[in-house]
Amino acid sequence: MNKRSLPTMAPDRPLVTVALALALLLGLLLMATRPPGLLTADTAQSANELPGEEEEDLPPADGEPDGQTVVDPGAVEGLEEQELAYDGPVSTSVTYPELDGAESLGEYLEHELSAGIAAFDDANPGADSYEAEWNLTAAREGLVGVRVTATETDSEGERESYATYWYDAERGQVHESAHLFDGQEALSALNTLVHEKVGGADEVSGLYPVSALYDSIGFNPDGDLVVEFDAGQVAPAGQGRVHAVVDHSDVEPLLSDLGTRVHEAATVGVDTFEVADTPDAGNDDSPGAAPGTIDPVDESVDCADTETTCVALTYDDGPGGGTPDLLDTLDEYDARATFFVTGLPVQEHPETVRCTYAEGHELANHTLTHPDLTGAGAEEAERDLSATQALVLRETGYDMDLMRPPYGATDAGVASVTEEMGLAQILWSVDTNDWRDREADKVADEALNGAEDGAIILMHDIHDTTITASEEIVRELDSRGVEMVTVTQLLGETEPGEEYEDGVPEEDSGEDADDGADSGDA
Repeated sequence: MNKRSLPTMAPDRPLVTVALALALLLGLLLMATRPPGLLTADTAQSANELPGEEEEDLPPADGEPDGQTVVDPGAVEGLEEQELAYDGPVSTSVTYPELDGAESLGEYLEHELSAGIAAFDDANPGADSYEAEWNLTAAREGLVGVRVTATETDSEGERESYATYWYDAERGQVHESAHLFDGQEALSALNTLVHEKVGGADEVSGLYPVSALYDSIGFNPDGDLVVEFDAGQVAPAGQGRVHAVVDHSDVEPLLSDLGTRVHEAATVGVDTFEVADTPDAGNDDSPGAAPGTIDPVDESVDCADTETTCVALTYDDGPGGGTPDLLDTLDEYDARATFFVTGLPVQEHPETVRCTYAEGHELANHTLTHPDLTGAGAEEAERDLSATQALVLRETGYDMDLMRPPYGATDAGVASVTEEMGLAQILWSVDTNDWRDREADKVADEALNGAEDGAIILMHDIHDTTITASEEIVRELDSRGVEMVTVTQLLGETEPGEEYEDGVPEEDSGEDADDGADSGDA
């Protein structure tokens, strides 16, 4: 009599079982090694999904061809809208998003929006109201894109402005739009492409590769790059938003690693999104300066080298109508200068201010209306300086840290105000008296006779004779092998509120150093 066999776990097809077991094990390993940060349903791949099937199942991105992609905020877990509180005379209605696990994003947006309102208030005596709202332009693959639209209203009417910020969930860093590009050369190449796209628009001007202009960049649903400019920024305000759509194939070689990731994240729709973990507190929360942030120091020149002669050419009261010609002269000889700009001319020549900054020259504060600050109260002095500080910041993104008191007039009160504002006071060691002597040869002789190592030479770029004189000055200094550098490069680190007349070390300066504070028209 045969015995009945006991049930066994061995299957008829052992190879199939082994394959299934290996697939399951591989799936568990992938889940275990997935880095913290994003946890999204739209990026998850099931264990039985074949490679290549993920792309076919991804939802399409939403948005218009001439705008950035748009993400439904309802798809983002842990998202709340906050209203900004601003203590100032300008009426505000400003909101921004906060996201669980992305605390640094909310803090950054709060800071940037507050600074934007303050700059608008300081730069516009007729400032009335500031409103801002936001939308998401990406939420995928560890990245969140936030686009902010602001409406400024002053005595001249309403203007819209735009800014787009990119948050990297894995590092806890917020990036400016210019960070999407791989350095200054790449941003300059983009600027050329944008010129070609918007060149047909009426009166478009002032396009330079500076971060303040390229502060709202993203991708449309087709993957092409979208750059947008504030109303009135590169064209008359009546034209509204000026924008350029650049083929992805043209910009792909210019993108940074972040830019490539943003392109991939922004051009696919989002079903669900969640930031699972806040990055470790030890992570560096600063991505560094974005392309379009121009350093006033030329690293190829060492003014501390005893074999190198450095002088600082400085120009007050501009920009003026001849400043572009002066910039051409400086560029021809690879020379840098410092421009102590006055607020009202900044408003008249914003394109020149951007060009000055873009070409590596230093911008510094010479007040709004050129008053004698020693005769002004602290509040009036601060208001006059703050206006010019804000005007330059809005045009270039550069926060100046040097100022020159008009007429060289300063005292303890001026020192106190400038110290509080973070501005060092820059006087001069050589006064060309070009404001009085409108003779180009005479001005050039004064400058060249005093052009010793460490000299700070005072001129004014609002006089045609000075523009002409500068051609001879720059040409001759170049032939002597003199390095023409910015004040910051000449002096190195400066202390807010302190006075500086030259770049000669204190122990080497003589008692008879020329005190330029007596000049009549600086």
